[in-house]
Amino acid sequence: MIAIPSGFSPQEYLALENENTIRHEYRYGLVYAMAGGSDNHSRLSINFLTAINLHLGDGDCKFFAIDVKVNYADAFFYYPDAFVTCDARDKNDRYVKRYPKLIAEVLSPATEKFDRGDKFEDYRQIEFLEEYVLIAQDEMRVECRHRVKDGSGEKWETVLYGSGERVMLQSIELEIAIAELYRGVSLGAINEVS
Repeated sequence: MIAIPSGFSPQEYLALENENTIRHEYRYGLVYAMAGGSDNHSRLSINFLTAINLHLGDGDCKFFAIDVKVNYADAFFYYPDAFVTCDARDKNDRYVKRYPKLIAEVLSPATEKFDRGDKFEDYRQIEFLEEYVLIAQDEMRVECRHRVKDGSGEKWETVLYGSGERVMLQSIELEIAIAELYRGVSLGAINEVS
């Protein structure tokens, strides 16, 4: 990710996004052009979104993909690969959602470190977020991080899923065979740029 060399207010960023055909993410005053995706990235996103769409149906929870932003306190605006919100307040803005329950990112060499590190730290600030899902492109590996609250506070627990297993998305009570999630994906390819 390469930042546009200038500090932006959240309002300036949103104005830039409304006028641009290229998507950008915003983090603490810096604006980053988004990288392109690979065929594996696209297939994984489509398979994941299809499973969520069929599961959620016409209920109160809605899923969104790469064209809708997630925001927290004007600190960041990200375009997750997929996310689900069940909060009625998210119906007020067609372009930005603030109360996601589940967020998923498809990992790539260019974004994996950021998705696992700083982006996760940012997402953790959203008190309504229950689950963060990281999907690998080059092997059957899904990592589900769940927020756990108990008497001593809260923590995040991680469950890893691999070949032959079923992925359990606790936040929306959806179980997906990992083979279905990876249907049509060429494993082992490492030259993605997304």
